Amino acid sequence: MMKQVLVLLTVLFSATFSYAQSGSVKGRLIDGENGEGVFGASVLVVGTTKGAISDFDGNFKVDGLSGDVTIRITYLGYATIEIERNVTGEVDLGELTLEPTSIGLDQIEVVASVAVDRKTPVATSSIKALEITERASNQEFPELLKSTPGVYATKAGGGFGDSRINLRGFNSENVAVLINGVPVNDMENGRVYWSNWAGLTDVTSQMQVQRGLGASKVAVPSIGGTINILTKTTDAEKGGNIGYSFGNNGFQKTSFALSTGLSETGWAVSLAGAKTTGDGYVDGTWFEGYNYFFNVTKQINDSHILSLTGFGAPQKHGQRQNRTTIENWQNAPNPLTFNYDYGIYQGEIKSVEDNFYHKPQFSLNHYWTINEKSELSTAAYASIGTGGGGGNLGFNNFNAPRIAGQYSPIDFDALVAMNEENVDGSASVALRASRNDHKWYGVLSTYSNELNDNLTMLVGADLRYYKGIHFQEITDLLGAEYYIDNSDVNNPNNAVRTGDKYGYYNDGVVNWTGAFGQLEYSKDDLSAFFSGAISNTGYKRIDYFTYTPDQQESETLNFIGFQTKGGANYNLNDRQNIFANIGYFEKAPIFDNAFVNFSNDVNEDAVNEKIFSVELGYGYRTTNFNVNVNVYRTQWIDRAFLRSLQGANGEDFTANLTGVNAVHQGAEVEFNYRASGALNFRGMISMGDWQWENDLENVQVFDQDQNLIEEFDLKIAGLKVGDAAQTTAALTGEYRLLPEFKISVDFNYYANLYASFDPLSRRGDVGSAAAPQAWKVPEWTTFDLRLKYDFKIGDFDASLFGNVNNVFDTEYIADANDGANHDAATAVVWYAQGRTWTGGIRLNF
Repeated sequence: MMKQVLVLLTVLFSATFSYAQSGSVKGRLIDGENGEGVFGASVLVVGTTKGAISDFDGNFKVDGLSGDVTIRITYLGYATIEIERNVTGEVDLGELTLEPTSIGLDQIEVVASVAVDRKTPVATSSIKALEITERASNQEFPELLKSTPGVYATKAGGGFGDSRINLRGFNSENVAVLINGVPVNDMENGRVYWSNWAGLTDVTSQMQVQRGLGASKVAVPSIGGTINILTKTTDAEKGGNIGYSFGNNGFQKTSFALSTGLSETGWAVSLAGAKTTGDGYVDGTWFEGYNYFFNVTKQINDSHILSLTGFGAPQKHGQRQNRTTIENWQNAPNPLTFNYDYGIYQGEIKSVEDNFYHKPQFSLNHYWTINEKSELSTAAYASIGTGGGGGNLGFNNFNAPRIAGQYSPIDFDALVAMNEENVDGSASVALRASRNDHKWYGVLSTYSNELNDNLTMLVGADLRYYKGIHFQEITDLLGAEYYIDNSDVNNPNNAVRTGDKYGYYNDGVVNWTGAFGQLEYSKDDLSAFFSGAISNTGYKRIDYFTYTPDQQESETLNFIGFQTKGGANYNLNDRQNIFANIGYFEKAPIFDNAFVNFSNDVNEDAVNEKIFSVELGYGYRTTNFNVNVNVYRTQWIDRAFLRSLQGANGEDFTANLTGVNAVHQGAEVEFNYRASGALNFRGMISMGDWQWENDLENVQVFDQDQNLIEEFDLKIAGLKVGDAAQTTAALTGEYRLLPEFKISVDFNYYANLYASFDPLSRRGDVGSAAAPQAWKVPEWTTFDLRLKYDFKIGDFDASLFGNVNNVFDTEYIADANDGANHDAATAVVWYAQGRTWTGGIRLNF
């Protein structure tokens, strides 16, 4: 391993260049939106291999020039600048302003609460469009953030779009995800299903991770942090691109983008789309995905912009849902790719576990510049999702008949034969899907007013309506004619056929009304804010199978939540700044915790969860080096735990356990060092200490008649929170062998990953000993390699690129659930993917 690392580093960093010092051109690039220096812009002398990359303050210098030269300055998302000069000595171009080519982007950044460096007092990391384009390959949104402090991202089972992300130890239920300022977390359970957004990396202009409380102004409580995804808007310049890439296991992707540019009448249209297919790295995880994007913008006048945006990513793919022991994986022919959850039917691959979904989002945005002091931005949006996930009916994936032994695919022909033995045509086994369709409508409006030169007020409304439609349906009867289902009390002994509902059928209705306000103060080197938000979450459940028509609709439950937070940033000088933030909020319990045992019975004892968070940070920057350091502590109070129990008289009820607290605290360091015009290093270290804070002793559970049902101790104090590596580190080295050719190496390190477990599993008799710690997964490191070469095809700019992820094919466990003995032998796991690769070409016109 060490020898391989040295070879890579030698290739990356050994080359050096020098130019004849006959003359030079220098200057400073300024962002036309915020007046800050532009880091990473490409400065190229046309017709030569000479060039430079702007530093952190936007400065650049190209040596070795003489005579008449043309300087071309490019940065993705900004208009290209070309300057002609005669060079006889040192030529200073002064400050050059790069103007964004996207109409309405600055307004979207306000709505989306994009944090500003050395001003917004939150810990934040950003990935721009150029880096997203270079890193994407066959990776998904969460994986693009894996080198970010506090982030732990995995491919989970390995299916297309099945990746997951944790931020500071909190899963997606407790991390707010916004696309163009619009929340996309599921309204019932808070989760984010990344397969819904697979492929949208093509149209993302910026991703920003705001760790901790974040800068979001909407009434969205985020415990771990906020992930802001900003899509492209409409380009002010006419043009577009086409691309093609390919990779391991049949990966293929074709894409295009086209923009009309801004017409003289104020209209502009942008379109983008892509198709992605492949066999999947894991056996049986085939996929076919599409993504589309459009934006139509009308610049009515200097005061009004109207913009219609739509995007979506319909997809279907095979999955690997079931984990198993390390021993089982190691006994398989290939532990990294084996999958229990697919089979062969009449010679073709057929998945037991699969996923199919389409969740388009459409928004109509109006940006109104009322006067020099005030603006109003309003977005009305709609999202209608359809799809679900597959599974089996009547058989177990592990024990299903297989073609040639335990580690071969499931024999679907044998399952069909089982059904054919039933003379009445009924199904003993079948395939089904659990559907989760939804309709989601919302309005998000923000009004800002500069009260004076130093103080700005923002107020707004966040209104949402959501209806989730949940049911199971038969997808394949495997040769049978029907399946008998007794789940619907209104239609017992129902002969269910393909496409019919069975098992359960209910709706979850969520009404959300939120309001927020914020005061921002900025004078000289001090900036500060104070904000508050309040929301009402209303839940209603409608069950069509469990109840007769007169009883199908539950009462509406309302939960008032609120949040308050504040912070300040002070720039000590041009190089150093410090910041702090603090906040407290209460959030409504998730939908399933508001009702008992998946019924319309109300959970009368459900309470809000409480979160308190504080953070301190320090930043230091020079022309070639910057570093950000922050420490944080987040306390999660009254973490919701519910148990389904049976009373003394046989009745079912739910026991609420309150007083269970968790503490997530740690330190994070992120830095960037430009060693020369050609060589750049970027890295981070994240050290977390996430654990359950307290035991619950002598817990007594009574039923509705006050009969004692259970008495126990919950021993969790000091147990580590599982499911995410608590220590991570990353180092990226980028070297330009030529101005047009860049090679990059990523190193990632992970440690202190504890297997996931349910804290209620640490329940014991009163007076029992402390519960055991969950199994700790062995630490591991990975290396990724990226190459990019820019060149000309006639008058068009083109790029060749290649990516290799997990270069050394490291075998490691990325996901684990704790086992009975809390050790490696009893844990059930998924191995991460081994070496993968992609290559391709992109042509801009």
